[in-house]
Amino acid sequence: MRRRMGALEAAGAAMVISLVAVAALAPILSPHDPTRAVALTFGDPGAPSLAFPMGTDELGRDVLSRIIYGARISLTVGVAAMALTLTIGVAIGLLSGFFGGATDFVLMRFTDVMLSLPALLLAMAFVAVLRPSLMSVLLVIGIVSWTQVARVVRAETLSMARRDFMLAARALGAHPRRLIIRHVLPNILPIIVVMAALGTSGTLLLESALSFLGVGVPPPTPSWGRMIEEALVYFRTAPWLATFPGLAILYAVLAFNLLGYGMLQRRAR
Repeated sequence: MRRRMGALEAAGAAMVISLVAVAALAPILSPHDPTRAVALTFGDPGAPSLAFPMGTDELGRDVLSRIIYGARISLTVGVAAMALTLTIGVAIGLLSGFFGGATDFVLMRFTDVMLSLPALLLAMAFVAVLRPSLMSVLLVIGIVSWTQVARVVRAETLSMARRDFMLAARALGAHPRRLIIRHVLPNILPIIVVMAALGTSGTLLLESALSFLGVGVPPPTPSWGRMIEEALVYFRTAPWLATFPGLAILYAVLAFNLLGYGMLQRRAR
C-alpha cells in the first residue's frame, strides 16, 4: 500500500511538472501563433493532419498551439487564485480557531453564508461587475473558494491550541501573534500544502467553467474552457475541437488531484 501511494504522488508530481514545463516553454513548443489564422479553412474547421496534429478551428487557428498556450492561462489563474484562497482561508481559520468565542462565531457564520452560495453563480456575478479579465477572474475565484480551507484550518488550529506545548507557552506569557506564527502555523503547514494541491484542481475547473460561460479570460487569449464553448457549434462535424481541450482540462485536474491525494495518504501514515 505504501508503495502504491508513493507511486500515486510521484505520478501526480510528474504530471504537474510536465504541465508547468509545457506552459513555460509554450513559445518554443507551439508550432504556430495561437491567435492568428495559419490555414485556409473557409469558415470550416480543419481535420487533424500531419501539418496540424489537432486540426484547426473555424478561423484557421492551430488547435495544438492554442492548447499549449491555454496551459499558461489555466496554470496562472489556478495557482494565483489558490494563493489568494489560501491567504484568505488560512487567515480566517487561524483567527477563528485560535481566539474562539465571539471571533469564532462571527467568522464561522460568515463562512457558512459563503458556503450556502453557489460558487459558480457568485463568481459569474463578481466577474460581470468587474468586467472579464485575467486579473478579475483570478481575484474572483480566490474570493469564492476559501471557505473549505478556512474550516479545515480552524479545526486543525482548535486541536493544536489544546496541545501541552501550547498551554505551556500561554502560561509563560507568549504573545498570541508569536503563538500563531511560531507554533500553530508551522504545525498545520503540511495540511495546508495538501489542500493547496487539491484546491488547485478546483480553481482550474472553475476557471474553465467561467470561460465556457463567456465570463472568463476575454478572447483572443486561448483558454481551454472557451475553446470548448466555441466548439459546441461544430460538435457533430468537428468533435476534435472540443475533445482536445477537454482532455487538457482532464489531465490538469487529474495531475493536481493525484499529487494532493498522494501527499494526503503519505501524511496519514
